[in-house]
Amino acid sequence: MPSSNFVDYVKIYCRSGSGGAGSAHFRREKFIPKGGPDGGNGGRGGHIIIKGNSQLWTLLHLKYHRHVSAGNGAPGGKQQSTGADGKDMVLEVPLGTIARKEETGEIIFEITNDGDEKILARGGKGGLGNTHFKSATNQTPRYAQPGEKGIEETFVLELKILADVGLVGFPNAGKSTLLSVISAARPKIADYPFTTLVPNLGIVAYRDDKSFVMADIPGIIEGAHEGKGLGIRFLRHIERNSILLFLVPADSKNIKQEYEILINELKEYNPELLDKKRILAISKSDLLDEELMDEIRKELPEIQRIFFSSLTGYGITTLKDTIWKLLNN
Repeated sequence: MPSSNFVDYVKIYCRSGSGGAGSAHFRREKFIPKGGPDGGNGGRGGHIIIKGNSQLWTLLHLKYHRHVSAGNGAPGGKQQSTGADGKDMVLEVPLGTIARKEETGEIIFEITNDGDEKILARGGKGGLGNTHFKSATNQTPRYAQPGEKGIEETFVLELKILADVGLVGFPNAGKSTLLSVISAARPKIADYPFTTLVPNLGIVAYRDDKSFVMADIPGIIEGAHEGKGLGIRFLRHIERNSILLFLVPADSKNIKQEYEILINELKEYNPELLDKKRILAISKSDLLDEELMDEIRKELPEIQRIFFSSLTGYGITTLKDTIWKLLNN
């Protein structure tokens, strides 16, 4: 999918439906010229509903649909008949979408399951008919309740990609190449920084028809949490990954230092990210021999460490086995 088609942040102005007015009708039939009140209630206004759809992975379809309105409820009728409810407006979104109020930034809810439905803007209640106001001292109430107004507010929908494994690394670390080798995804690959401008998802086939989802996150640079490079625009996608796979190329000047910079950027953005399971993978390991690998191992931190090469296939099976074990531990 072209990068221009990936949208993970939209603002939408919502107007839910107003409730219908209650009826102040009186029963008038042949031989019953002065019947009592029989006005029905108004129907409720339509809700604006957010629904999860596992077939979507971007908010692109909402980019040009920023004003959303639901239907108003119908007024109540005679014989205590209730007015029809206003038509709900259902907006489908990809899994991992968070809804928040624009003014306060308060998170209202998040959508994580296919078919989940949550009300973003609730429709107004319908007004009560005059039958509800009848009493021993007021047997002919000539009034009814108006319907409640709908909500008019701007909301933010923000997508955080759901994936089992998130690839974390500097630009040109080999993340896109790895994803293209072990999945059917075809991300853009070139020998210059920031080739990947949007997250890419790939389904990785494992043994016995098992699989897991891997996300290639655009490259992080030192100072990303302050907005440098591509900034924090894509750091939020890492929050939804079960495992963080740190990629550092074998031709890096200082593998340990590069890993520590990546760790620091995540810590500055959200310290809770460091609670996730981690694997440190050294890409482009076809450039190394066993002696060099042993030297590098001595300098690396005590976490899961794997050397691999997307070009030759070296270590790819070990990498997939390690990821699967961590996912199911």
